[in-house]
Amino acid sequence: HQRLREIMTATPLTIVVLGAGKGTRMKSDLPKVMHKIAGRPMLGHVLDVAAATGANQIAVVIGPNMDAVGVGARAFSPQAQIFVQAEQLGTADAVKAALPVLKAFTGDVIVLYADTPLLQPATLERLRKVLAEGAAAAVLGFEAADPTGYGRLLTDANGTLTAIREEKDATTAERQIQICNSGVMAFRVNDMAAVLARISNDNAKGEYYLTDAIEVIATMGGRAAVVTCPESEVLGVNDRGQLAEAEAIFQTRRRGEAMAAGATLIAPETVWFSHDTRLGRDVVIQPNVFFGPGVVVEDGVEILANCHIEGTHIGSGARIGPFARLRPGAQLGTGVHIGNFVEVKNVKMGQGAKANHLAYLGDGSVGDRANIGAGTIFCNYDGFFKHQTSVGKEAFVGSNSALVAPVTIGDGAYVGSGSVITKDVSAGSLALERSSQVERPTWAEKFRLMMSKKKKAEAKT
Repeated sequence: HQRLREIMTATPLTIVVLGAGKGTRMKSDLPKVMHKIAGRPMLGHVLDVAAATGANQIAVVIGPNMDAVGVGARAFSPQAQIFVQAEQLGTADAVKAALPVLKAFTGDVIVLYADTPLLQPATLERLRKVLAEGAAAAVLGFEAADPTGYGRLLTDANGTLTAIREEKDATTAERQIQICNSGVMAFRVNDMAAVLARISNDNAKGEYYLTDAIEVIATMGGRAAVVTCPESEVLGVNDRGQLAEAEAIFQTRRRGEAMAAGATLIAPETVWFSHDTRLGRDVVIQPNVFFGPGVVVEDGVEILANCHIEGTHIGSGARIGPFARLRPGAQLGTGVHIGNFVEVKNVKMGQGAKANHLAYLGDGSVGDRANIGAGTIFCNYDGFFKHQTSVGKEAFVGSNSALVAPVTIGDGAYVGSGSVITKDVSAGSLALERSSQVERPTWAEKFRLMMSKKKKAEAKT
């Protein structure tokens, strides 16, 4: 095993990603592979796997007028090289489009599909292991619950792969085979261009199938092998239903990983993760919590029910929710409390700071152990620009206060409840901004009597 690892590590790897077409079944103006699973386009997931497998070169093949896919590919993998398949003449023709990176290349070549977002790096490692053991090609197969529509993997008595037969070209006996082709293939041949050149389009669709490379390699004296994986891992997404299915598979997988790593999910099926969510140990998550991209949760955090969190760093021991919304730029220190119906956006909250009820904190900072009372609003936007609110250490902001930014509340200062603060408050001071309270005795009784008479008069007319 160690020797195989050394061979694999020393062997260069090129991954060719075939970007699917527009995906008319998606009923969308967005290219199919740019639709998201767990907040990341499918293409991004595939390129993540390519990077995790240690690819030295990544080539992405796109169709004409699919510039958005090329731009997306470079955003996810800046070193990726983009090639255009001028005519849609099959998968082998698509790989030919990437010949500039393959002609002088000696090493492993793996062909992936941009609409297959659930592949795991360990599976590609197993493909490479088969190549290191002497196979010239390896095909990733799966046992289909319903093989209808899939190409079948044909093997001999020794288990060697002899051919891949598309269903339209398969015999009745071949269609009974349950092991199907995922489309993912790996090669270690001296001349990939020569293999591709020998593939013909003599088939029912008149296309150049990459799957025919298996028979070509056999005629060149090479051996092909099959590696299998669960059907769910190679699910191809062609419509919105399959997109939802892929999302469900990803979430189930991610929930299991979170719990195995030491997080408690009270109702796992109701917690939704982003592709990049990071959880510490002893995190407890109650039902109906959604994580958007860019969330880091440190150890010992408790997230109560019905919270929406994105672009946020939550320090250890914090307590969030229920019904809290944390938006991009929220940075919560150790032991922070964010309570029910509190929204935080682009605010840094110091150690032990609290905003327990019904508040909006946008664009600013809250010092260590400061308390933000119920109904407080950071009035950060003047219709044109966003402005900063700074609340100092151990400051206390009373309930139903509006802090009109830009404004600073000094360390240890108090803001009286119901105040609208438009000027800075110095450290240790009390700031009040209220109209004088006026009381009129017997006014309520007189008002009720007057209004009752008016109502009766209107009823008569």
